[in-house]
Amino acid sequence: MRAFVVTAPGEGGVQDVPEPVAGPGDVVVEVERAGVCGTDVEFWTGEQAYLRQGLASYPLRLGHEWAGTVSSTGDGVDPAWVGRRVTGDTMLGDGTCRRCRRGHQHVCGQRQEVGILGDRPGALAERLAVPARSLHVLPGTVDPVVGALVEPGGNALRAAQATGGGPGDRVLVVGPGTIGVLTALFLRAAGAEVHLLGVTAPSLAFARALGFAADVTVPALPFDAVVDASTDAATPARALGLVEPAGRVVLIGLATTASTLDTRSLVLGDVTAVGVLSASPGLAATVAAYAAGTVDPRPLVAATVGLDGVGDVLAGRRPAGAGPKVQVDPALR
Repeated sequence: MRAFVVTAPGEGGVQDVPEPVAGPGDVVVEVERAGVCGTDVEFWTGEQAYLRQGLASYPLRLGHEWAGTVSSTGDGVDPAWVGRRVTGDTMLGDGTCRRCRRGHQHVCGQRQEVGILGDRPGALAERLAVPARSLHVLPGTVDPVVGALVEPGGNALRAAQATGGGPGDRVLVVGPGTIGVLTALFLRAAGAEVHLLGVTAPSLAFARALGFAADVTVPALPFDAVVDASTDAATPARALGLVEPAGRVVLIGLATTASTLDTRSLVLGDVTAVGVLSASPGLAATVAAYAAGTVDPRPLVAATVGLDGVGDVLAGRRPAGAGPKVQVDPALR
Protein backbone atom coordinates (compact mmCIF):
# COMPACT_ATOMS: atom_id res chain seq x y z
CA MET A 1 0.00 0.00 0.00
CA ARG A 2 0.99 3.66 -0.24
CA ALA A 3 2.06 5.54 2.88
CA PHE A 4 3.85 8.79 3.62
CA VAL A 5 7.16 8.08 5.36
CA VAL A 6 9.42 10.65 7.04
CA THR A 7 13.01 9.45 6.68
CA ALA A 8 14.94 12.35 8.26
CA PRO A 9 14.32 15.97 9.29
CA GLY A 10 12.80 17.69 6.28
CA GLU A 11 12.91 14.54 4.17
CA GLY A 12 10.23 12.05 3.21
CA GLY A 13 7.70 11.01 0.65
CA VAL A 14 5.19 8.41 -0.45
CA GLN A 15 6.50 4.85 -0.38
CA ASP A 16 5.09 1.42 -1.09
CA VAL A 17 5.07 -0.36 2.26
CA PRO A 18 3.77 -3.77 3.39
CA GLU A 19 0.06 -4.09 3.99
CA PRO A 20 -0.88 -3.96 7.69
CA VAL A 21 -2.09 -7.22 9.19
CA ALA A 22 -4.71 -7.43 11.91
CA GLY A 23 -2.92 -9.24 14.71
CA PRO A 24 -4.67 -10.62 17.79
CA GLY A 25 -6.99 -7.96 19.18
CA ASP A 26 -6.44 -5.65 16.21
CA VAL A 27 -8.43 -4.43 13.23
CA VAL A 28 -7.33 -3.01 9.89
CA VAL A 29 -9.00 0.25 8.87
CA GLU A 30 -9.32 1.74 5.39
CA VAL A 31 -8.31 5.35 6.06
CA GLU A 32 -10.78 7.86 4.61
CA ARG A 33 -9.40 11.04 6.18
CA ALA A 34 -6.39 11.92 8.32
CA GLY A 35 -5.48 15.27 9.79
CA VAL A 36 -2.03 16.85 9.71
CA CYS A 37 -1.17 18.00 13.23
CA GLY A 38 1.43 20.30 14.75
CA THR A 39 3.07 17.23 16.29
CA ASP A 40 3.54 15.83 12.77
CA VAL A 41 5.23 19.06 11.75
CA GLU A 42 7.61 18.78 14.72
CA PHE A 43 8.63 15.30 13.59
CA TRP A 44 9.19 16.67 10.09
CA THR A 45 11.43 19.47 11.39
CA GLY A 46 13.19 17.21 13.90
CA GLU A 47 12.12 19.34 16.88
CA GLN A 48 9.74 16.81 18.47
CA ALA A 49 10.73 16.01 22.05
CA TYR A 50 10.52 12.23 21.65
CA LEU A 51 13.28 12.44 19.04
CA ARG A 52 15.57 14.35 21.39
CA GLN A 53 14.78 11.91 24.21
CA GLY A 54 15.56 8.88 22.07
CA LEU A 55 12.01 7.56 22.35
CA ALA A 56 11.29 7.88 18.63
CA SER A 57 13.48 7.63 15.55
CA TYR A 58 13.26 7.76 11.77
CA PRO A 59 11.78 6.40 9.56
CA LEU A 60 8.33 7.40 10.82
CA ARG A 61 4.81 6.97 9.50
CA LEU A 62 2.82 9.81 11.00
CA GLY A 63 -0.90 10.46 11.46
CA HIS A 64 -2.95 10.19 14.66
CA GLU A 65 -6.12 12.08 13.69
CA TRP A 66 -8.14 9.80 11.46
CA ALA A 67 -11.44 8.26 10.41
CA GLY A 68 -12.10 5.22 8.28
CA THR A 69 -13.93 1.93 7.85
CA VAL A 70 -12.91 -1.39 9.38
CA SER A 71 -11.96 -3.86 6.64
CA SER A 72 -10.69 -6.87 8.61
CA THR A 73 -10.30 -8.17 12.15
CA GLY A 74 -7.71 -10.26 13.97
CA ASP A 75 -8.08 -13.14 16.38
CA GLY A 76 -10.27 -12.38 19.36
CA VAL A 77 -12.07 -9.49 17.67
CA ASP A 78 -15.80 -9.56 16.91
CA PRO A 79 -16.11 -9.74 13.08
CA ALA A 80 -19.13 -7.43 13.37
CA TRP A 81 -16.62 -4.58 13.41
CA VAL A 82 -16.10 -5.04 9.66
CA GLY A 83 -17.87 -2.29 7.72
CA ARG A 84 -18.20 0.10 10.66
CA ARG A 85 -16.93 3.65 10.29
CA VAL A 86 -14.66 4.44 13.22
CA THR A 87 -12.01 6.64 14.71
CA GLY A 88 -9.62 5.62 17.44
CA ASP A 89 -7.63 6.60 20.50
CA THR A 90 -4.07 7.71 19.87
CA MET A 91 -2.85 6.63 23.31
CA LEU A 92 -2.55 2.86 23.77
CA GLY A 93 -1.69 1.84 27.32
CA ASP A 94 -0.44 -1.61 28.26
CA GLY A 95 -3.78 -2.31 29.94
CA THR A 96 -2.22 -3.89 33.02
CA CYS A 97 -0.41 -1.18 35.00
CA ARG A 98 -1.94 0.79 37.88
CA ARG A 99 -2.59 3.82 35.68
CA CYS A 100 -4.40 1.78 33.04
CA ARG A 101 -6.46 -0.03 35.67
CA ARG A 102 -7.54 3.36 37.00
CA GLY A 103 -8.67 4.48 33.54
CA HIS A 104 -5.63 6.60 32.77
CA GLN A 105 -4.12 4.65 29.87
CA HIS A 106 -3.18 7.93 28.17
CA VAL A 107 -0.43 8.43 30.77
CA CYS A 108 0.68 4.79 30.92
CA GLY A 109 4.46 4.67 31.23
CA GLN A 110 4.61 1.88 28.64
CA ARG A 111 2.11 3.36 26.21
CA GLN A 112 2.30 3.39 22.47
CA GLU A 113 0.99 6.37 20.51
CA VAL A 114 -0.39 5.81 17.02
CA GLY A 115 1.83 7.55 14.48
CA ILE A 116 4.03 8.96 17.24
CA LEU A 117 5.55 6.50 19.70
CA GLY A 118 6.23 2.76 19.71
CA ASP A 119 5.56 0.25 16.97
CA ARG A 120 2.24 1.72 15.77
CA PRO A 121 2.51 3.29 12.29
CA GLY A 122 0.13 6.16 11.71
CA ALA A 123 -2.77 7.03 9.45
CA LEU A 124 -0.99 8.92 6.65
CA ALA A 125 -1.46 5.75 4.64
CA GLU A 126 -4.13 3.85 2.78
CA ARG A 127 -4.66 1.46 5.67
CA LEU A 128 -3.98 1.36 9.40
CA ALA A 129 -3.83 -1.40 12.03
CA VAL A 130 -5.03 -0.49 15.55
CA PRO A 131 -6.37 -2.34 18.59
CA ALA A 132 -10.12 -2.91 18.55
CA ARG A 133 -10.24 -1.68 22.15
CA SER A 134 -9.16 1.78 20.96
CA LEU A 135 -12.05 2.23 18.51
CA HIS A 136 -14.98 4.62 18.72
CA VAL A 137 -17.90 4.07 16.33
CA LEU A 138 -18.91 7.13 14.29
CA PRO A 139 -22.67 7.64 13.90
CA GLY A 140 -24.09 8.25 10.45
CA THR A 141 -24.22 12.01 11.09
CA VAL A 142 -20.43 12.08 11.57
CA ASP A 143 -18.76 11.77 8.17
CA PRO A 144 -15.02 11.12 7.64
CA VAL A 145 -14.15 14.84 7.55
CA VAL A 146 -15.69 15.38 10.97
CA GLY A 147 -14.55 11.98 12.22
CA ALA A 148 -10.91 12.90 11.65
CA LEU A 149 -11.47 15.93 13.90
CA VAL A 150 -12.57 13.82 16.89
CA GLU A 151 -9.02 13.44 18.23
CA PRO A 152 -8.20 17.18 18.33
CA GLY A 153 -11.76 17.78 19.50
CA GLY A 154 -11.27 15.45 22.43
CA ASN A 155 -8.27 17.47 23.55
CA ALA A 156 -10.20 20.69 23.17
CA LEU A 157 -13.26 19.37 25.00
CA ARG A 158 -11.09 18.38 27.95
CA ALA A 159 -9.50 21.84 27.99
CA ALA A 160 -12.90 23.51 27.87
CA GLN A 161 -14.22 21.32 30.67
CA ALA A 162 -11.12 22.01 32.77
CA THR A 163 -11.95 25.73 32.79
CA GLY A 164 -15.29 25.06 34.47
CA GLY A 165 -16.65 27.70 32.10
CA GLY A 166 -20.38 28.04 31.58
CA PRO A 167 -23.14 30.68 31.61
CA GLY A 168 -21.91 33.86 33.28
CA ASP A 169 -18.22 32.97 32.88
CA ARG A 170 -15.70 34.74 30.68
CA VAL A 171 -12.78 32.71 29.26
CA LEU A 172 -9.69 33.81 27.34
CA VAL A 173 -8.16 31.31 24.93
CA VAL A 174 -4.57 32.09 23.90
CA GLY A 175 -3.65 30.59 20.53
CA PRO A 176 -6.37 30.48 17.82
CA GLY A 177 -5.07 27.35 16.09
CA THR A 178 -6.97 24.08 15.77
CA ILE A 179 -7.04 23.27 19.49
CA GLY A 180 -7.68 26.86 20.54
CA VAL A 181 -10.61 27.35 18.17
CA LEU A 182 -12.12 23.97 19.02
CA THR A 183 -11.80 24.81 22.73
CA ALA A 184 -13.59 28.09 22.07
CA LEU A 185 -16.37 26.25 20.22
CA PHE A 186 -16.90 23.86 23.11
CA LEU A 187 -16.86 26.72 25.62
CA ARG A 188 -19.40 28.68 23.61
CA ALA A 189 -21.61 25.61 23.43
CA ALA A 190 -21.42 25.44 27.24
CA GLY A 191 -22.66 29.03 27.47
CA ALA A 192 -19.41 30.83 28.31
CA GLU A 193 -18.32 34.17 26.85
CA VAL A 194 -15.14 33.46 24.89
CA HIS A 195 -12.32 35.72 23.72
CA LEU A 196 -9.31 34.61 21.67
CA LEU A 197 -5.83 36.10 21.72
CA GLY A 198 -3.42 35.55 18.84
CA VAL A 199 -0.58 37.01 16.81
CA THR A 200 -1.30 36.32 13.13
CA ALA A 201 -3.92 38.19 11.13
CA PRO A 202 -5.28 35.12 9.26
CA SER A 203 -5.90 33.09 12.43
CA LEU A 204 -7.59 36.03 14.14
CA ALA A 205 -9.72 36.72 11.07
CA PHE A 206 -10.80 33.08 11.01
CA ALA A 207 -11.79 33.20 14.68
CA ARG A 208 -13.80 36.36 14.07
CA ALA A 209 -15.54 34.73 11.10
CA LEU A 210 -16.79 32.09 13.55
CA GLY A 211 -18.29 34.85 15.68
CA PHE A 212 -15.61 35.14 18.36
CA ALA A 213 -13.99 38.26 19.77
CA ALA A 214 -10.34 37.88 18.74
CA ASP A 215 -7.42 40.31 18.86
CA VAL A 216 -3.67 40.73 19.31
CA THR A 217 -4.20 42.57 22.59
CA VAL A 218 -5.97 41.45 25.73
CA PRO A 219 -9.21 43.31 26.41
CA ALA A 220 -9.46 45.05 29.78
CA LEU A 221 -11.89 42.49 31.18
CA PRO A 222 -11.82 40.05 34.09
CA PHE A 223 -11.33 36.44 32.98
CA ASP A 224 -12.59 33.56 35.08
CA ALA A 225 -10.31 31.17 33.21
CA VAL A 226 -7.46 31.37 30.73
CA VAL A 227 -6.51 28.55 28.35
CA ASP A 228 -2.99 28.39 26.95
CA ALA A 229 -3.32 26.66 23.57
CA SER A 230 -0.19 28.34 22.20
CA THR A 231 3.41 27.26 21.69
CA ASP A 232 4.86 30.30 23.46
CA ALA A 233 6.92 29.46 26.54
CA ALA A 234 5.99 32.81 28.11
CA THR A 235 2.22 32.27 27.93
CA PRO A 236 1.68 30.22 31.13
CA ALA A 237 3.09 33.03 33.27
CA ARG A 238 1.09 35.57 31.30
CA ALA A 239 -2.07 33.50 31.75
CA LEU A 240 -1.53 33.45 35.50
CA GLY A 241 -1.30 37.24 35.47
CA LEU A 242 -4.56 37.56 33.51
CA VAL A 243 -6.85 35.20 35.36
CA GLU A 244 -9.10 36.34 38.18
CA PRO A 245 -8.31 35.25 41.74
CA ALA A 246 -9.89 31.85 42.42
CA GLY A 247 -9.94 31.31 38.65
CA ARG A 248 -8.47 28.52 36.54
CA VAL A 249 -5.49 28.34 34.17
CA VAL A 250 -5.60 25.45 31.71
CA LEU A 251 -2.40 24.44 29.93
CA ILE A 252 -2.72 22.41 26.74
CA GLY A 253 -0.15 24.07 24.47
CA LEU A 254 3.45 22.86 24.42
CA ALA A 255 6.46 25.09 23.82
CA THR A 256 9.79 23.82 22.53
CA THR A 257 11.54 25.32 25.58
CA ALA A 258 10.66 25.23 29.27
CA SER A 259 8.05 27.61 30.64
CA THR A 260 8.40 29.30 34.02
CA LEU A 261 5.86 30.92 36.28
CA ASP A 262 5.83 32.26 39.83
CA THR A 263 4.00 29.72 41.96
CA ARG A 264 3.56 32.37 44.64
CA SER A 265 1.08 34.07 42.33
CA LEU A 266 -0.69 30.74 41.91
CA VAL A 267 -0.98 30.29 45.67
CA LEU A 268 -1.78 33.87 46.62
CA GLY A 269 -4.44 34.07 43.90
CA ASP A 270 -5.94 30.72 44.91
CA VAL A 271 -5.71 29.79 41.22
CA THR A 272 -6.23 26.25 39.97
CA ALA A 273 -3.80 25.16 37.25
CA VAL A 274 -4.66 22.14 35.09
CA GLY A 275 -2.55 20.37 32.48
CA VAL A 276 -4.30 18.49 29.67
CA LEU A 277 -2.59 15.68 27.78
CA SER A 278 -4.48 13.58 25.24
CA ALA A 279 -8.00 13.35 23.93
CA SER A 280 -8.50 9.88 25.39
CA PRO A 281 -10.98 10.68 28.20
CA GLY A 282 -12.90 13.07 25.92
CA LEU A 283 -13.32 11.05 22.72
CA ALA A 284 -16.77 9.58 23.36
CA ALA A 285 -18.22 12.93 24.45
CA THR A 286 -16.69 14.62 21.39
CA VAL A 287 -18.28 12.09 19.03
CA ALA A 288 -21.61 12.72 20.77
CA ALA A 289 -21.25 16.51 20.49
CA TYR A 290 -20.39 16.32 16.81
CA ALA A 291 -23.23 13.87 16.12
CA ALA A 292 -25.74 16.12 17.88
CA GLY A 293 -24.50 19.24 16.09
CA THR A 294 -23.64 20.93 19.39
CA VAL A 295 -20.24 21.74 17.93
CA ASP A 296 -19.52 21.85 14.19
CA PRO A 297 -15.77 21.52 13.50
CA ARG A 298 -16.10 21.39 9.72
CA PRO A 299 -15.12 25.06 9.09
CA LEU A 300 -11.66 24.34 10.51
CA VAL A 301 -10.71 22.25 7.45
CA ALA A 302 -9.06 24.57 4.96
CA ALA A 303 -8.17 21.97 2.35
CA THR A 304 -7.81 18.27 1.61
CA VAL A 305 -4.79 16.81 -0.17
CA GLY A 306 -3.63 13.36 -1.22
CA LEU A 307 -0.61 11.55 0.22
CA ASP A 308 1.59 13.16 -2.42
CA GLY A 309 0.78 16.57 -0.97
CA VAL A 310 1.72 15.77 2.63
CA GLY A 311 5.36 16.84 2.30
CA ASP A 312 4.40 20.33 1.19
CA VAL A 313 1.95 20.68 4.06
CA LEU A 314 4.52 19.55 6.62
CA ALA A 315 7.04 22.01 5.16
CA GLY A 316 4.58 24.88 5.53
CA ARG A 317 3.54 25.07 1.87
CA ARG A 318 -0.10 24.42 2.55
CA PRO A 319 -3.01 25.02 0.18
CA ALA A 320 -4.96 28.24 0.49
CA GLY A 321 -7.90 28.15 2.86
CA ALA A 322 -9.26 29.98 5.88
CA GLY A 323 -9.19 27.19 8.47
CA PRO A 324 -6.16 25.97 10.43
CA LYS A 325 -6.48 22.26 9.53
CA VAL A 326 -5.40 20.36 6.42
CA GLN A 327 -6.72 16.84 5.96
CA VAL A 328 -5.42 13.99 3.82
CA ASP A 329 -7.53 11.68 1.68
CA PRO A 330 -5.31 8.69 0.78
CA ALA A 331 -7.55 7.91 -2.20
CA LEU A 332 -6.70 11.24 -3.89
CA ARG A 333 -4.05 11.10 -6.60
